[in-house]
Amino acid sequence: MKLIEPVVTRTCPEMEVYNQLLELDGKAILELGCGRAEITRAIATDGINRRVTALEVDEIQHRNHLAIDDLPNVEFIMAGAEDIPFADNSFDVVFMFKSLHHVPLELMDRALQEIHRVLRPGGHAYISEPVFAGDFNDLLKLFHNEEKVRQAAFNAVKHAVDSGLLALASETFFLSPMYFENFADFENKILKATHTHHKLSNELYEQVKQKFESHMAPDGANFLMPIRIDLLKNEA
Repeated sequence: MKLIEPVVTRTCPEMEVYNQLLELDGKAILELGCGRAEITRAIATDGINRRVTALEVDEIQHRNHLAIDDLPNVEFIMAGAEDIPFADNSFDVVFMFKSLHHVPLELMDRALQEIHRVLRPGGHAYISEPVFAGDFNDLLKLFHNEEKVRQAAFNAVKHAVDSGLLALASETFFLSPMYFENFADFENKILKATHTHHKLSNELYEQVKQKFESHMAPDGANFLMPIRIDLLKNEA
């Protein structure tokens, strides 16, 4: 397993990657840390007979989820990856989109154990994690350095594979496009994210704003975030 791939040339939306790696139609799907539920919606609506359960620990986002009334095949539940409230062998696929590194460090191994527990034999866990590199990461680490937690997330996945808990089916690296209309858009989506409380001094705020605006073009700010996908399989 590799933490980082120095040269990555593939650029695509993540939907293209998970649809290439997995067959989701007719499957029982669990998403851990569903955030704004944008990917949840895409998974639930882009196929046939998909049953999706989406977990989130952020109370604000969960309240927003409960107001969604046009996704009849999705159940939203407030719970964390380290304590999944379902019986053994309940799901065919488990997704974590950039959420494993948000699990408390001391609970990451437990989260992987829980994923193994709820996965059916032959089922897959799709673990998507941002690589600590790139222009967007350089901007983010000015006020929120995630190097330690991203390394810990990788270590937890590697430990799950090395211990035989889950098998590594494949490892994929790609560049995920990110777009912000302007700094206000960035501030709303990143600085004001409800899952993390960012406290910036006036000086740091201006530094972040200046660095962001160095990437602005007439059509907005575009970034390419390097992503690693560890596709794990329950071979039990």
